[in-house]
Amino acid sequence: MRYPFRAGAVAVLAAVLAACGSSSSDREADRVAGPTASRAPLAVPSSGPDAPASGTPAAPRTSEPPKLPVAELTPATGSFTKEQKKYLTDRVPRGMDPAAVLQTGQETCDRLDYLVKADRDVAVGGIVTGEIPDAEPAVENLCARHRDLLREAARGYADGTYEGDGVRPGRYRSVSPTGNCSWRITGADGRDLASGPAAAGERSRITVPASARAFTSTGCYAWLPEGDSR
Repeated sequence: MRYPFRAGAVAVLAAVLAACGSSSSDREADRVAGPTASRAPLAVPSSGPDAPASGTPAAPRTSEPPKLPVAELTPATGSFTKEQKKYLTDRVPRGMDPAAVLQTGQETCDRLDYLVKADRDVAVGGIVTGEIPDAEPAVENLCARHRDLLREAARGYADGTYEGDGVRPGRYRSVSPTGNCSWRITGADGRDLASGPAAAGERSRITVPASARAFTSTGCYAWLPEGDSR
């Protein structure tokens, strides 16, 4: 079989995300929450020219800290490459070290390096489902060697319901289905065109016909395109 299921593939992804992502996640939380938590709340005047008109709701506040301008994206030592600056653009909160933000993108590339060696389908599935966050900007700017994974993921399906233009005819294979994996393809009149379950740990292959108007997947994790699927 060209794409044999490897027992524990999902566990591999979970382990990599936990090992590689915990430190970056903590940094991300501190990076966003830190400046916000330390900022004193804005006082709203109750009288005077700056006081809001009676019955006028206060302007909504945003917890999103302002981003560092591109001109100020400089590391403490050395310099960033053109690609690194592209990745950092509009991603670095003011007051944070751009190098720390860059590290999160580099860690995403490291995860993909590891997963591709362990099970390429799981790597692509992680992008499809969003379990590898911000994969697109990281790959486009920091590890272009994985652009083929992005192209394949863009044509895949995560669990959910797809209708209209979201339905793409072609052949697909499942990735790491659970014991509750089920799928259904329906036509314009809502009648079943095809449906079925998939045994836990056994990858299935399905064909979404041109006449399909909706596709629903539950518990199958992700479906990846085969051949000329579009």
